[in-house]
Amino acid sequence: MHRVGSAGNTAGSTRPRKEKRFTYVLNDADAKKHCAGINCLAYLNGSAASTSDYLFSGSRDGTLKRWELNNGDASFSATFESHVDWLIFIVQVNDAIIVGDKLVSCSSDTTLKVWNCYSEGACTKTLRQHSDYVICLAAAEKNSNIVASGGLGGEVFIWDLDAALAPVAKSVDAKEDEVPNGNSGPALTTLCNVNSSSNLASSNGQSHGYNPITAKGHKDSVYALAMNDTGTLLVSGGTEKVVRVWDPRTGSKKMKLRGHTDNIRTLLLDSTGRYCLSGSSDSMIRLWDLGQQRCVHSYAVHTDSVWALASTPSFGHVYSGGRDQSVYLTDLSTRESVLLCTNEYPILQLSLQDDTIWVATTDSSVYGWPAEGHTPQKVFEKGGSFLAGNLSFSRARASLEGSAPVPVYKEPSLVIPGVPAIIQHEIMNNRRHVLTKDTAGSVKLWEITRGAVIEDFGKVSFEDKKKELFEMVSIPAWFTMDARLGCLSVHLDTPQCFSAEIYAVDLNVSGAQEDLKINLAQETLRGLLVHWSKRKQKSSSHSLSNGDSSSGKDILSKDSPRSRSEVDDGTENHATHVLPSFEFSTVSPPSIITEGSSGGPWRKRITDLDGTEGDLPWWCVDCVTHNRYPKENTKCGFYLHPAEGSPAPNITQGKLSAPRILRIHKVANYVVEKLVLDKPLDGGADNTFAMGLSSGQPQLSALDNSSRIGLKPWQKLKPSVEILCNNQVLSQEMSLATVRTYIWKKPEDLILHYRVVQSR
Repeated sequence: MHRVGSAGNTAGSTRPRKEKRFTYVLNDADAKKHCAGINCLAYLNGSAASTSDYLFSGSRDGTLKRWELNNGDASFSATFESHVDWLIFIVQVNDAIIVGDKLVSCSSDTTLKVWNCYSEGACTKTLRQHSDYVICLAAAEKNSNIVASGGLGGEVFIWDLDAALAPVAKSVDAKEDEVPNGNSGPALTTLCNVNSSSNLASSNGQSHGYNPITAKGHKDSVYALAMNDTGTLLVSGGTEKVVRVWDPRTGSKKMKLRGHTDNIRTLLLDSTGRYCLSGSSDSMIRLWDLGQQRCVHSYAVHTDSVWALASTPSFGHVYSGGRDQSVYLTDLSTRESVLLCTNEYPILQLSLQDDTIWVATTDSSVYGWPAEGHTPQKVFEKGGSFLAGNLSFSRARASLEGSAPVPVYKEPSLVIPGVPAIIQHEIMNNRRHVLTKDTAGSVKLWEITRGAVIEDFGKVSFEDKKKELFEMVSIPAWFTMDARLGCLSVHLDTPQCFSAEIYAVDLNVSGAQEDLKINLAQETLRGLLVHWSKRKQKSSSHSLSNGDSSSGKDILSKDSPRSRSEVDDGTENHATHVLPSFEFSTVSPPSIITEGSSGGPWRKRITDLDGTEGDLPWWCVDCVTHNRYPKENTKCGFYLHPAEGSPAPNITQGKLSAPRILRIHKVANYVVEKLVLDKPLDGGADNTFAMGLSSGQPQLSALDNSSRIGLKPWQKLKPSVEILCNNQVLSQEMSLATVRTYIWKKPEDLILHYRVVQSR
């Protein structure tokens, strides 16, 4: 599946340009932990400047985390987040490797990213070449410049990092490289500016940039890569069920090895490049002699797909794991094997560090198990070993016969805990609360307008709690949401995100007038961008004091659309004023994701925004900075007639129009005032109750104010009125939208009736 840009027209298209999407990702209360499965691990030995070793973990939650290893303990050190996707914006990290003092990661966003291992999470460069998800990486241990990447597009590229990371200035001739529709053509590679950080847009190298070497030959997806220490040999495997061998210096083919009967998922090369180990979905591990170009041993130790391999430094023993949730240690010479440990989840990757084998699974935690990496024979001395068969069904048959081995170790020596991933969610009818269930079975209620859990119900029935929390209210769907990566991602698209309003009193806004309306998207954007707004204002003030008048200008792009209907309340900028119901945490702040002006989308935590981000969507900036946003239709048309058999006169002519959130008690008040008053209210009936005529149809714009109009003492002696719909008496607190959705249930205009109940 190929990913394409989410904005922009194709040549000759008359479809309106789609505006940039704005997404924010809600983090758990403990943002130092992963919240989804761990796809990859990379281990870094401590340098001379630091006595600590580091373990890097890449997760399906879209982040990399660095853990400091000291005296048998692991502590959080930093989070690296930048991988995003054109369509879904935030994607899982698929693989990561250490190359010298650099960390290289790849992701489903089709990119490779290069990081400084010792930084606080700054992405130094982004490399673009793949046409589809990038799944695997390989590096030459003794040649810290060479990295290979492979992915679902069947492409294998070999990168020289020194050349790829060199700063490149885009020349004036770059315009000639653009395609006719005005969009830049496919980037051969993408190089960030010299002083760029993770959020800055990359510039297309194009013909002035660097082109990686291409290893052509795969016809389908590539799942695994491995390279020898000197970078003179590369092996690859995938859905074609063969091991391909390449010369990474030229990209030329050397040989093709057949033997596996299913997808190849993991590969290892010894330091010399003589021997290769492969693990496959056929449950087999195979040892290949590349000099003889043949398989010399097959090891049947697993009962299901083999997804991960790690060897001892001498390449004499191999640790393996996979879908059967087990880690085995196998002597490659004697074929003796032992079950090292079992896990509760399928194993995705292994990393050997001295006497600890780090295990990554579909769980959000990382597990460290004893491994005796330097003296693996000690593990066999503990007993329980068996001779590995050479046929895939031999282990499965042994398991069925009840002779399954007993694990040597029962408990891990160290656990780096994660938080349970969200696996189920339901948006509540008020469109502010979301009910979630995680892998631990805990059910929680989130308030997405401030990114916080407002109630933890514990391990209860999700369906029962959903029914219990049901409210008969109707609010427009102003956002979309997913929890694919273990956390909640909220997507905002203009103009539909501005369709939801709510009365300020319903949010307990102190001192708010009864008829004051709050636009949920506008206030949410203010809460998310308050740090950006404050720092931008501070920067602008500083620049103005130094005589730089240009810095105070709007950052809206020159071609920002302005022809649409807008709401401008004419008030001063309140971008830095946030209502309590929209205040996001600074301890575990959400991340925002949007498309950059060039070079693809970017991701950043809201507290890290420094005010210089000039490629925020123009409509977000206009909303937050200038109180302007596209005007959505928030009106509801309806007819108001006397109930059947009621002696009450008809007080309206034609269809009425009022805000969708208008409460029924205000409709009742309107009826009462029309019935009781001998004369119109101040200003005349036409001005007060039929304000804002549209196509000859009166709008009840004054209903919001009717309850605040002072009545004379004789006017307070008024009848009590009931409002009905479909012969059902309506609750005074229902809104017009709720009545239309749950009572009326028809596409035609809403019809309400009124009747006098009693006098008071």
